[in-house]
Amino acid sequence: MSSISPRSSSHGLVEGALAGLLSTAVLAWRGRREEGTAAGALNAPSHWVWGREALRNDDVDLRHTLVGQGVHWASGLLWAGVYGWMQNRRRRPTLANAVGDAALVTAVAALVDLKLTPERFTPGFERRLTPRSLWMVYGSFGLGLAAAGLGALRQRQRRARRWRAFP
Repeated sequence: MSSISPRSSSHGLVEGALAGLLSTAVLAWRGRREEGTAAGALNAPSHWVWGREALRNDDVDLRHTLVGQGVHWASGLLWAGVYGWMQNRRRRPTLANAVGDAALVTAVAALVDLKLTPERFTPGFERRLTPRSLWMVYGSFGLGLAAAGLGALRQRQRRARRWRAFP
C-alpha cells in the first residue's frame, strides 16, 4: 500500500500551482472574451459559499473573487494531488505516462466537476462560459499538470545520473 510522503505532497503542490495558474489565466481570458469581464468567470466558484447571487457578480471584490479563486485553487490542488499520487506510484516514470496521467486526471476532473457533482458544488464557470471555453480551461489545467510532471521527471532523471556517477 502506498502512502503520501512529504515528497509526494510537495510534488502535488507544484503541479497544482502551475495548473491553477494556467487555468486561472485562461478562465480570466475567456470570461473577458465572452462576457466583457474576467471577474464573472473568476467569481463563479464562490457560489459554493454565496449561492446563485455569486453566479451573477461581475465585479472584482474580496467576497466573490477571493472566495471563488480559493475554491478553484483548492479543487485544483486536490486533482493535482491525485496526479502526483499517480506519478509517485510509477516504477519508471516516462514522458508518455506523465502526459497520459495528466490527460486522464483532467478528463476525470471535468467529468466529476461538470456531470457528477451536485449543482451547488460545480465550478460555476460552466454557467458563464461556452463549452469551447470550458475545453480551454480544462485543457490548460491538464497542460499545467503535464508541464510540472515533466519538470519533476527531468529532475528525477538528473538525480539518478548524479547518483550513478558515484562509484
